[in-house]
Amino acid sequence: MTKKKTKLSTPAWILEGYDSPEEYNNSKGISKKKKTEGKTFKIRACPKCENDEIKVVLGKEEGKGTGDWECKKCGWIGQDIIRKELSEDEMMKYLDDKGEEVA
Repeated sequence: MTKKKTKLSTPAWILEGYDSPEEYNNSKGISKKKKTEGKTFKIRACPKCENDEIKVVLGKEEGKGTGDWECKKCGWIGQDIIRKELSEDEMMKYLDDKGEEVA
C-alpha cells in the first residue's frame, strides 16, 4: 500500500496578510533566538490585560480541548495568547515585580 499524500496548508503569516514570516513573528512576539545560558522559562499571558493567570478551556467531552484560552482576570476567551520566553534573571525580576515570593 502507498502512503496517502497530505495536503499542504497555507502558512499563518500569509493568511493574516503579512509580507514575511519575520514581520509576522515580530507582531506576535515570537522570537527565534535560542538562549544558551541557564534555564529558560515560558510564560503565557492574556493579550487584552497582559495578566498571566490564564487557563485552557476544555470542551464538553472530558479530555477534549477546544484550543481556546480564558483569562481569569478579564474573562477574555480566544486562541491568540502572548507567549514569552524569559531567562532565569528576567524571570526573577518578573516575579519580584509581580510580588511573588521566591524561595
